[in-house]
This record gives sequence, C-alpha cells and structure tokens, in this order.
Amino acid sequence: MSEQAINLTSKLVSTPGEYASLREQAPLVRVILPGTETPTWLITRYEDAKVVLADSRFVRDSNKLSDQGGPSIADQMVTAYDLPDEFRNYFGVLVLSDGEEHARMRSVITRAFTANRIHALRPRLEQLTHDLYKTLSDRGEADLIGELANPLAVAALCELVGIEEADRPKISDYIESIHSGDPTQAVPILTGMVDRCKELIAQRRSEPADDLISTLTRVSDEEGSIGETEIIAILFLLINTGIIPPTRFIADATVALLDHPEQVERLRAEPDLMSTTAVPELLRFTSSVPLGAQLYATEDLELFGVPVKRGEAVTTSLMAVNHDPAEYFEPHKLDLTRELGRGDGHMAFGHGPHYCIGAVLARLLGEVILKQLFVKHEGPSLAVDRDNLQYQDVAGDGLFLLNLPVTFR
Repeated sequence: MSEQAINLTSKLVSTPGEYASLREQAPLVRVILPGTETPTWLITRYEDAKVVLADSRFVRDSNKLSDQGGPSIADQMVTAYDLPDEFRNYFGVLVLSDGEEHARMRSVITRAFTANRIHALRPRLEQLTHDLYKTLSDRGEADLIGELANPLAVAALCELVGIEEADRPKISDYIESIHSGDPTQAVPILTGMVDRCKELIAQRRSEPADDLISTLTRVSDEEGSIGETEIIAILFLLINTGIIPPTRFIADATVALLDHPEQVERLRAEPDLMSTTAVPELLRFTSSVPLGAQLYATEDLELFGVPVKRGEAVTTSLMAVNHDPAEYFEPHKLDLTRELGRGDGHMAFGHGPHYCIGAVLARLLGEVILKQLFVKHEGPSLAVDRDNLQYQDVAGDGLFLLNLPVTFR
C-alpha cells in the first residue's frame, strides 16, 4: 500500500490506447478508479487476467473477509433504499457468491438458460428486429439505443424468461430507475417487480410454459434445490445483466463500424462474416464492459512477483486485456476477418467461474441487429458530429453512450 496509486480518468478506463503505459510498467498497477477512493490492483495483460480470474484465492464479496462481520452489500442496499427486509435475499446471487454456492446456483440457472433455448429465439428476434427497423427507417431518424437496441434486448430476455408482453414496459422502467440512482424512482418499481415475479411463479406452477420461470419452478418443486426467493433473485440477476450490457455492445459496435467504413464494405461483400468472425471481433474491439468486477484476496499472496495483501482488491481491465499486443497482432485495429482462436478468443465476457452467463444471448442479439443494420441495409449515419456524442460517467466503470442519434438512408 506504500506504492502511490495512480488516479485513472473515466476516459482512460474506456479507451484502449491509454493502457499501453500501464501495461509496460508492471503486471499489476496500483490505481484508483474514477469516482472511487479505495486503491485497487489493476490487471492489463491477457495471460495474467486468465490466471487471476480462475484463482480460487480471490472472492467477489469483501465482507466475507471482514473479521468484524459488518453489513453485506445486500444489507447496505436495503438500508440505502429503505427497502423491506426480504429484499436482502434478492441481491448478490451469482454476482457475489463463490465456490460451491456459486457452482450450485449457476448449475440451476444454466439448466434453464440453455444455448438451445436461446438459439431457438432467433426467428422471433429477426422478425422483431425487421419490424422495428422498418418503423424507424420509415420515420428517417431514431435513437439507436433507446428505440432499437434496448427494446430488442428487453424483448429477447423477456421471451426467454417468460415475462409477458404487458409487463415489459415495467422492465424498461425498472432498468431506467436503477440507473438513475434516484431511490424515489427505484423503490416503488422494485417492490412492484417483486410482487409481479411472485404472481408469475404462481401462474407457471399451475400452468407451465416453455420458459425459464417454468423450468425454475419445476426444479424447485421436484428437487427442492431452490425456493421462491432464489427464483426471484435469479430473475433480477438476469434482468440486470441481460439488457444493459448487450444494449451497450450494439451501440458501441455501431459506432465502431461507422468509424471503419472499409470494414462495413468487407462485411457486405462477405455477409457470412457476421456469423463467424465479425461479432467476436467487435466484442473484443469494443469491450463494452471495460472493467471486470473487483476480486478480493483471501490471504497474503504474490501475483506475478507483486505482493498482494489479504483483503486487497484486484480488478481486470477487460478493455486492456482485449487490446494486449502480446495476445493480438495490431490489437487497436478492427479486423472483422480476425481469427481469435479457441473459445471466445477474447475476454469481453470475462473468464473463469464468473464467465458471463448471458454470453450466448449477447452474441445472438449482436448478430441479428447488426446484420439488419449493415448487411440487409446500407447502415445508419450519425445524426450528430462524432465528437458530440453524449456519454454518461459511471463511477468505477467508465464512460457509456447515453444515446445514439442516427438517420437512415
């Protein structure tokens, strides 16, 4: 801790080229993330990230290391938002669990949130994308985030989960309220969402359907491995993580393609690239979730020659590792024909036990929506100057596009 921590800016966190000097300094660099006060060790190298993200000596919840106990993150959220006590049970599933508990819950979710079920959604998602694109293009202009990417991400997740169409505006309101940071908006919507989840569970228990809620309810009834509280927690986890990150990726990928018209021409000449190398490369290039979750050392240890004390935080810059020149040739170049190797070949979805459970859905959304925009049509144009795009500064995370105004040709 004696080492002076470097204060990072939100722009640096979100810009791959800014990490070069940090990567050259050391395997771990002591930094203070924008909007935060506590120093953390930052990983910027691809191979180092693979090691740490799979290391069981690190945990997600720092409160597990407190000798004094103290309130958990769930406790802090309930207190801050003045929520009923039952809400302590709805936060932290998967995100803050580790080891056997994490493996148990992840196993339950993956049995319901299967790749086959997600891929079966493709025809429906293609039709929704076609219809919404036509409406917006006929009008001539749109906010690509608020009027295309976000509604389609909401629709896709709700179709899989089993949230009825009439309830979907509530999902959008919930996401908006959570990110507003205004408890007066979030609390009534949050409590209403919990009540509605309970109603849906009861409905699926009496009238099962081909959706995730029905599968989770069946597992609960037949095996007793999860209860209603955990089902609700899982639903909130999927809603929180299955809409915003894919929406951000669609927006960032669109801007990246508009910045690289030669790559768009290549894509139109070889449309099959969209289902092979284009989407993985865009995921690598944009790294729309620039920072991984903080991990906390459970013991004093040494990482790549750097001493890390028990309780100290380590964070992976997914943006940096996805642009590591030791891993990628010309990493700052967008190349839709790039072969990324085994597995994903990138870390846009993380790595190890906490690998993003919605990765298959995010890839499907990216492929369908970007194909509609840039292969089936000529692609949109920015309705504002590139430098006038508006970004939101999220403490500890970086900069994210607020909206994406475009026109259609």
